[in-house]
Amino acid sequence: MTDKPKRPMSAYMLWLNSAREQIKADNPGLKVTEIAKKGGEIWRSMEDKSVWEAKAAKAKEQYTKDLESYNANGGGGEGGGKKAQKRAKKGKKAAAAPAKSKKKKEESEEEEGEEEEEESD
Repeated sequence: MTDKPKRPMSAYMLWLNSAREQIKADNPGLKVTEIAKKGGEIWRSMEDKSVWEAKAAKAKEQYTKDLESYNANGGGGEGGGKKAQKRAKKGKKAAAAPAKSKKKKEESEEEEGEEEEEESD
């Protein structure tokens, strides 16, 4: 596993992590998904989010610096991590898939041609 910096949390996620316990306390018995929904409702109704947006901006600045440092020190190497490898695999499959469908299409056209020949005989 690489030591690549993790992406920073959004303002909403920073707020939700700090407010989750309070939401649980105010609404006992809520499931995890219901807590997240309630958090979303509260977040949307909030008028002043500037504190959390400032924290998110600061986290993003730090992430950008860390990422530049990571890349400058030869981080990432070839391949670019798991996601890039997955994308590469998907790309290979996608490139192979049209060839299959084209082959199937040609076969079905040949079968249609054979049927037409039989009808005309």
